[in-house]
Amino acid sequence: MSKASFVAVDWGTTSFRLWVMDEGANILATTSGPYGMSRLKPDEYDRVLEDSLLKLNVAQDIPVIISGMAGAAQGWCEAPYLLAPTQLDDLGPGAVKVTCASREVRILPGVKQLSPANVMRGEETQIAGLLGQHPNFDGIACLPGTHTKWVHIKNRAIVAFETCLTGEQFAFFSETSVLSHSMADGGWDENAFESAVRSAIKDPLSVPRRLFAIRAEMLVAQQSSAQARATLSGLLIGQELMSVLQYWRGQDVTLIGATTLCDLYSKALALAGAAVSICDVTAMTLAGLSAAHQQGQHADA
Repeated sequence: MSKASFVAVDWGTTSFRLWVMDEGANILATTSGPYGMSRLKPDEYDRVLEDSLLKLNVAQDIPVIISGMAGAAQGWCEAPYLLAPTQLDDLGPGAVKVTCASREVRILPGVKQLSPANVMRGEETQIAGLLGQHPNFDGIACLPGTHTKWVHIKNRAIVAFETCLTGEQFAFFSETSVLSHSMADGGWDENAFESAVRSAIKDPLSVPRRLFAIRAEMLVAQQSSAQARATLSGLLIGQELMSVLQYWRGQDVTLIGATTLCDLYSKALALAGAAVSICDVTAMTLAGLSAAHQQGQHADA
Protein backbone atom coordinates (compact mmCIF):
# COMPACT_ATOMS: atom_id res chain seq x y z
CA MET A 1 0.00 0.00 0.00
CA SER A 2 1.16 3.55 -0.73
CA LYS A 3 2.27 5.66 2.19
CA ALA A 4 -0.29 8.08 3.64
CA SER A 5 0.48 11.71 2.80
CA PHE A 6 -2.45 13.57 4.38
CA VAL A 7 -5.97 13.10 5.71
CA ALA A 8 -8.96 14.86 4.12
CA VAL A 9 -12.09 15.48 6.20
CA ASP A 10 -15.53 16.83 5.32
CA TRP A 11 -17.04 17.74 8.71
CA GLY A 12 -20.63 18.89 8.40
CA THR A 13 -23.53 19.71 10.67
CA THR A 14 -24.70 16.11 10.99
CA SER A 15 -21.97 13.97 9.43
CA PHE A 16 -18.25 13.28 9.42
CA ARG A 17 -16.41 11.83 6.40
CA LEU A 18 -12.69 11.07 6.39
CA TRP A 19 -10.29 9.86 3.70
CA VAL A 20 -6.65 8.87 4.04
CA MET A 21 -4.82 10.04 0.92
CA ASP A 22 -1.45 9.26 -0.64
CA GLU A 23 0.86 11.76 -2.32
CA GLY A 24 -1.00 11.37 -5.61
CA ALA A 25 -4.35 12.15 -3.93
CA ASN A 26 -5.49 8.53 -4.21
CA ILE A 27 -7.74 7.14 -1.45
CA LEU A 28 -6.02 4.62 0.83
CA ALA A 29 -8.75 4.26 3.45
CA THR A 30 -11.99 5.93 4.47
CA THR A 31 -14.45 6.12 7.34
CA SER A 32 -17.54 8.12 8.26
CA GLY A 33 -20.09 8.54 11.01
CA PRO A 34 -22.86 10.70 12.50
CA TYR A 35 -20.38 12.91 14.35
CA GLY A 36 -21.37 16.29 13.00
CA MET A 37 -21.20 19.68 14.65
CA SER A 38 -24.73 19.35 16.02
CA ARG A 39 -23.62 16.40 18.20
CA LEU A 40 -20.21 17.57 19.38
CA LYS A 41 -18.80 20.02 21.89
CA PRO A 42 -15.63 21.87 20.85
CA ASP A 43 -13.45 19.69 23.10
CA GLU A 44 -14.78 16.46 21.53
CA TYR A 45 -13.56 16.98 17.96
CA ASP A 46 -9.98 15.95 18.64
CA ARG A 47 -11.08 12.67 20.25
CA VAL A 48 -13.41 11.78 17.36
CA LEU A 49 -10.67 12.52 14.84
CA GLU A 50 -7.93 10.63 16.67
CA ASP A 51 -10.16 7.61 17.40
CA SER A 52 -10.99 7.40 13.70
CA LEU A 53 -7.34 7.69 12.65
CA LEU A 54 -6.24 5.14 15.26
CA LYS A 55 -8.65 2.56 13.81
CA LEU A 56 -7.14 3.19 10.36
CA ASN A 57 -3.56 2.99 11.69
CA VAL A 58 -2.70 6.50 10.54
CA ALA A 59 0.61 7.70 11.97
CA GLN A 60 0.75 10.73 14.25
CA ASP A 61 2.86 12.76 11.82
CA ILE A 62 0.25 12.70 9.03
CA PRO A 63 -1.44 16.13 8.69
CA VAL A 64 -5.18 16.70 8.39
CA ILE A 65 -7.09 19.20 6.23
CA ILE A 66 -10.77 19.83 7.08
CA SER A 67 -13.62 21.64 5.38
CA GLY A 68 -17.13 22.36 6.60
CA MET A 69 -18.81 23.19 9.87
CA ALA A 70 -15.85 22.22 12.05
CA GLY A 71 -14.68 25.73 11.18
CA ALA A 72 -17.88 27.46 12.32
CA ALA A 73 -18.03 29.62 15.43
CA GLN A 74 -19.90 26.77 17.15
CA GLY A 75 -17.51 24.12 15.80
CA TRP A 76 -14.00 23.02 16.72
CA CYS A 77 -11.98 26.11 15.79
CA GLU A 78 -13.40 29.09 13.94
CA ALA A 79 -11.95 29.64 10.46
CA PRO A 80 -12.99 33.18 9.48
CA TYR A 81 -14.88 33.66 6.23
CA LEU A 82 -13.18 34.88 3.09
CA LEU A 83 -15.04 37.78 1.49
CA ALA A 84 -16.64 37.32 -1.92
CA PRO A 85 -15.56 37.86 -4.63
CA THR A 86 -13.26 35.07 -3.46
CA GLN A 87 -10.40 33.46 -5.34
CA LEU A 88 -10.63 29.71 -4.73
CA ASP A 89 -6.84 29.47 -4.79
CA ASP A 90 -6.91 31.36 -1.46
CA LEU A 91 -8.61 28.51 0.41
CA GLY A 92 -5.47 26.59 1.30
CA PRO A 93 -3.41 29.61 2.42
CA GLY A 94 -6.45 30.82 4.39
CA ALA A 95 -6.73 27.65 6.46
CA VAL A 96 -6.56 28.02 10.25
CA LYS A 97 -4.26 25.80 12.30
CA VAL A 98 -5.96 24.15 15.28
CA THR A 99 -3.60 24.75 18.18
CA CYS A 100 -5.34 22.32 20.56
CA ALA A 101 -5.18 19.33 18.17
CA SER A 102 -3.08 16.22 18.78
CA ARG A 103 -1.48 16.54 15.33
CA GLU A 104 -1.20 19.12 12.57
CA VAL A 105 -4.79 20.04 11.70
CA ARG A 106 -5.91 22.86 9.46
CA ILE A 107 -9.50 23.97 8.84
CA LEU A 108 -10.48 25.74 5.62
CA PRO A 109 -12.40 29.02 5.71
CA GLY A 110 -15.91 29.48 4.42
CA VAL A 111 -17.05 32.33 2.18
CA LYS A 112 -19.25 35.30 3.07
CA GLN A 113 -21.08 37.81 0.93
CA LEU A 114 -22.00 41.22 2.31
CA SER A 115 -24.81 42.28 -0.03
CA PRO A 116 -27.10 40.47 -0.12
CA ALA A 117 -25.84 38.86 3.10
CA ASN A 118 -24.96 35.19 2.65
CA VAL A 119 -22.49 32.56 3.85
CA MET A 120 -21.28 29.09 2.90
CA ARG A 121 -19.08 26.47 4.58
CA GLY A 122 -18.06 23.35 2.69
CA GLU A 123 -19.54 24.19 -0.68
CA GLU A 124 -16.57 26.43 -1.51
CA THR A 125 -14.31 23.39 -1.22
CA GLN A 126 -16.45 21.44 -3.67
CA ILE A 127 -16.33 24.37 -6.08
CA ALA A 128 -12.54 24.45 -5.69
CA GLY A 129 -12.61 20.78 -6.68
CA LEU A 130 -14.66 21.64 -9.75
CA LEU A 131 -12.04 24.22 -10.74
CA GLY A 132 -9.30 21.69 -10.07
CA GLN A 133 -10.79 19.38 -12.67
CA HIS A 134 -11.98 22.16 -15.00
CA PRO A 135 -9.49 25.04 -14.54
CA ASN A 136 -11.18 27.31 -17.08
CA PHE A 137 -14.72 26.86 -15.74
CA ASP A 138 -16.81 30.03 -15.87
CA GLY A 139 -20.51 29.79 -15.16
CA ILE A 140 -23.07 28.56 -12.66
CA ALA A 141 -22.82 25.79 -10.10
CA CYS A 142 -25.83 24.60 -8.12
CA LEU A 143 -25.18 22.56 -4.97
CA PRO A 144 -28.48 20.97 -3.90
CA GLY A 145 -28.86 20.13 -0.22
CA THR A 146 -30.57 21.18 2.98
CA HIS A 147 -29.55 24.72 2.04
CA THR A 148 -29.09 24.75 -1.73
CA LYS A 149 -26.43 27.09 -3.10
CA TRP A 150 -26.48 28.82 -6.47
CA VAL A 151 -23.02 30.14 -7.26
CA HIS A 152 -21.66 32.38 -10.02
CA ILE A 153 -18.04 31.48 -10.79
CA LYS A 154 -15.76 33.61 -12.97
CA ASN A 155 -11.97 33.78 -13.33
CA ARG A 156 -11.53 31.05 -10.69
CA ALA A 157 -13.47 33.08 -8.14
CA ILE A 158 -16.82 32.88 -6.39
CA VAL A 159 -18.36 36.13 -7.62
CA ALA A 160 -21.82 35.91 -6.02
CA PHE A 161 -24.16 33.31 -4.57
CA GLU A 162 -27.66 32.68 -3.25
CA THR A 163 -28.96 30.17 -0.71
CA CYS A 164 -32.42 28.55 -0.78
CA LEU A 165 -33.87 26.64 2.20
CA THR A 166 -35.71 24.18 -0.05
CA GLY A 167 -34.26 21.05 1.54
CA GLU A 168 -35.08 22.24 5.03
CA GLN A 169 -38.58 23.23 3.91
CA PHE A 170 -39.14 19.78 2.42
CA ALA A 171 -38.02 18.13 5.66
CA PHE A 172 -40.34 20.30 7.74
CA PHE A 173 -43.39 19.89 5.54
CA SER A 174 -42.92 16.14 5.02
CA GLU A 175 -41.94 15.23 8.59
CA THR A 176 -43.45 17.80 10.97
CA SER A 177 -46.28 19.78 9.38
CA VAL A 178 -49.86 18.70 8.76
CA LEU A 179 -48.71 17.49 5.32
CA SER A 180 -46.70 14.73 6.98
CA HIS A 181 -49.92 12.75 7.49
CA SER A 182 -50.27 12.51 3.72
CA MET A 183 -46.75 11.10 3.25
CA ALA A 184 -46.45 8.53 6.00
CA ASP A 185 -46.25 5.62 3.55
CA GLY A 186 -43.38 7.13 1.53
CA GLY A 187 -42.98 6.28 -2.14
CA TRP A 188 -42.47 8.44 -5.21
CA ASP A 189 -44.51 9.32 -8.29
CA GLU A 190 -42.47 10.73 -11.16
CA ASN A 191 -45.47 12.08 -13.04
CA ALA A 192 -46.67 13.95 -9.96
CA PHE A 193 -43.20 15.48 -9.49
CA GLU A 194 -42.97 16.71 -13.08
CA SER A 195 -46.51 18.07 -13.00
CA ALA A 196 -45.78 19.98 -9.79
CA VAL A 197 -42.55 21.43 -11.19
CA ARG A 198 -44.34 22.66 -14.29
CA SER A 199 -47.10 24.17 -12.17
CA ALA A 200 -44.67 26.02 -9.91
CA ILE A 201 -42.64 27.32 -12.86
CA LYS A 202 -45.80 28.56 -14.59
CA ASP A 203 -47.26 30.17 -11.44
CA PRO A 204 -44.83 30.35 -8.50
CA LEU A 205 -47.21 32.59 -6.56
CA SER A 206 -49.69 29.72 -6.35
CA VAL A 207 -47.30 27.45 -4.42
CA PRO A 208 -48.27 28.57 -0.87
CA ARG A 209 -51.94 27.74 -1.44
CA ARG A 210 -51.13 24.58 -3.37
CA LEU A 211 -49.19 23.19 -0.42
CA PHE A 212 -52.30 22.70 1.71
CA ALA A 213 -54.04 21.22 -1.31
CA ILE A 214 -51.64 18.28 -0.95
CA ARG A 215 -53.39 17.39 2.31
CA ALA A 216 -56.83 18.06 0.87
CA GLU A 217 -56.15 15.82 -2.13
CA MET A 218 -55.38 12.96 0.25
CA LEU A 219 -58.62 13.50 2.19
CA VAL A 220 -61.09 14.07 -0.63
CA ALA A 221 -59.48 12.75 -3.81
CA GLN A 222 -57.60 9.63 -2.68
CA GLN A 223 -54.14 10.96 -3.55
CA SER A 224 -51.42 8.43 -2.68
CA SER A 225 -48.51 9.02 -0.33
CA ALA A 226 -46.12 8.70 -3.29
CA GLN A 227 -48.02 11.39 -5.22
CA ALA A 228 -48.13 13.70 -2.20
CA ARG A 229 -44.41 13.41 -1.52
CA ALA A 230 -43.43 13.98 -5.13
CA THR A 231 -45.84 16.88 -5.48
CA LEU A 232 -44.36 18.61 -2.44
CA SER A 233 -40.84 18.21 -3.81
CA GLY A 234 -41.81 19.43 -7.26
CA LEU A 235 -43.60 22.51 -5.96
CA LEU A 236 -40.71 23.54 -3.72
CA ILE A 237 -37.98 22.95 -6.30
CA GLY A 238 -40.01 24.65 -9.04
CA GLN A 239 -40.62 27.65 -6.80
CA GLU A 240 -36.90 27.79 -5.98
CA LEU A 241 -35.98 27.85 -9.66
CA MET A 242 -38.25 30.83 -10.25
CA SER A 243 -36.65 32.70 -7.32
CA VAL A 244 -33.15 32.41 -8.84
CA LEU A 245 -33.90 32.91 -12.53
CA GLN A 246 -30.74 34.94 -13.04
CA TYR A 247 -28.64 31.90 -12.07
CA TRP A 248 -29.94 29.47 -14.68
CA ARG A 249 -32.00 31.12 -17.42
CA GLY A 250 -29.90 31.02 -20.56
CA GLN A 251 -27.05 29.32 -18.65
CA ASP A 252 -25.50 25.89 -18.45
CA VAL A 253 -25.80 24.67 -14.85
CA THR A 254 -23.33 22.31 -13.18
CA LEU A 255 -24.83 20.33 -10.30
CA ILE A 256 -22.72 19.12 -7.37
CA GLY A 257 -24.46 17.08 -4.69
CA ALA A 258 -26.02 13.80 -3.64
CA THR A 259 -27.11 11.69 -6.62
CA THR A 260 -30.81 11.60 -5.73
CA LEU A 261 -31.06 15.36 -5.24
CA CYS A 262 -29.03 16.14 -8.35
CA ASP A 263 -31.34 13.92 -10.38
CA LEU A 264 -34.37 15.87 -9.14
CA TYR A 265 -32.80 19.25 -9.85
CA SER A 266 -31.62 18.03 -13.24
CA LYS A 267 -35.16 16.98 -14.20
CA ALA A 268 -36.64 20.25 -12.91
CA LEU A 269 -34.07 22.38 -14.74
CA ALA A 270 -34.62 20.39 -17.93
CA LEU A 271 -38.36 21.05 -17.65
CA ALA A 272 -37.51 24.75 -17.30
CA GLY A 273 -35.35 24.59 -20.43
CA ALA A 274 -31.89 24.75 -18.86
CA ALA A 275 -28.87 22.64 -19.88
CA VAL A 276 -27.42 20.60 -17.01
CA SER A 277 -24.33 18.54 -16.18
CA ILE A 278 -23.71 16.62 -12.92
CA CYS A 279 -20.47 16.21 -10.97
CA ASP A 280 -19.87 13.60 -8.28
CA VAL A 281 -19.92 15.34 -4.90
CA THR A 282 -17.31 13.10 -3.26
CA ALA A 283 -14.91 13.55 -6.15
CA MET A 284 -15.33 17.35 -6.01
CA THR A 285 -14.87 17.41 -2.22
CA LEU A 286 -11.68 15.37 -2.38
CA ALA A 287 -10.31 17.37 -5.29
CA GLY A 288 -10.94 20.59 -3.38
CA LEU A 289 -9.39 19.32 -0.15
CA SER A 290 -6.39 17.95 -2.04
CA ALA A 291 -5.84 21.26 -3.82
CA ALA A 292 -6.15 23.19 -0.56
CA HIS A 293 -3.65 20.86 1.14
CA GLN A 294 -1.13 21.43 -1.65
CA GLN A 295 -1.70 25.19 -1.56
CA GLY A 296 -1.15 25.21 2.19
CA GLN A 297 2.06 23.22 1.88
CA HIS A 298 3.40 25.64 -0.71
CA ALA A 299 2.43 28.61 1.46
CA ASP A 300 4.42 27.12 4.38
CA ALA A 301 7.49 26.45 2.25
